[in-house]
Amino acid sequence: MADPFQTHPRRIAIIGVGLIGGSFALAMREAARDISVVGYDRDEVNLAAAKQLGVIDSVVHSLSAAVKDADVIQIAVPVGQIEPVLNEIARHISPTAIITDVGSTKANVIEAAKKSLGTAVQRFVPVHPIAGAEHSGVRSSRKDLFNQKSVVMIETEFTDSLPFEIIKRCWQACGANIETMSVNRHDSVFGVVSHLPHILSFTLVYDIATRVDAETFFHFAASGFRDFTRIAGSNPEMWKDITLANKSTLLLELQRYQDLLRYFQDALESDDGEAIENFFKIARDARRDWSE
Repeated sequence: MADPFQTHPRRIAIIGVGLIGGSFALAMREAARDISVVGYDRDEVNLAAAKQLGVIDSVVHSLSAAVKDADVIQIAVPVGQIEPVLNEIARHISPTAIITDVGSTKANVIEAAKKSLGTAVQRFVPVHPIAGAEHSGVRSSRKDLFNQKSVVMIETEFTDSLPFEIIKRCWQACGANIETMSVNRHDSVFGVVSHLPHILSFTLVYDIATRVDAETFFHFAASGFRDFTRIAGSNPEMWKDITLANKSTLLLELQRYQDLLRYFQDALESDDGEAIENFFKIARDARRDWSE
């Protein structure tokens, strides 16, 4: 299969013009000025903002119109919506179009692609950019969001090498560093370092927000609380979909975390200062090593 785009795709369709989709569009347009970007989003206000801000060139109001004649179709919607989107676009995509996603979970997305795309699954490239912010929506998008950030590309048994290489080149044009993983390794790793921390952050804020004197607690919360709970400002629908999609990993990790809390509680109840200090020291040293 010869590269139909030579250096880069000419027409990109973004389905879900939010932070990630919008930032990808901005970065690609910066890298190659002759690219045309069409956007579709179920939020008409957000879609209009994308056009007004110059993130996309044109607006469409149906999935079929979005993917018509598109060289690359990026699906940037919550992972729970990816399968319905794939089902809808499957009969409208061109024979050379490359389909890709940016979801935070991958096993469920890959299974959906296998069911929905037929032989076009050979042109499906699963991707997870490790970049973002607690604020969603196209108004938060930036052309440098992916600069020097990791983008994980999933190696599958069905994706042809050329679509994989073209999507890789697109992300490199956005300034990203490319990593590859198997689907199982991806969902396991990100269940621990991304999905679990979001649950913990949401849980702490939920605990305080549901107290009768919540206002007092929030009044006195300072920078440590702000740092720990920043990600609790994330999109609830998106994180509902992620946690359900990565359920098996998260159930294991939540149990592991509860076991550690129980260990700490036992040490506290028995006034075991040595155990508590050692617990803190191991965590501190690991955090410093990682951050440096």
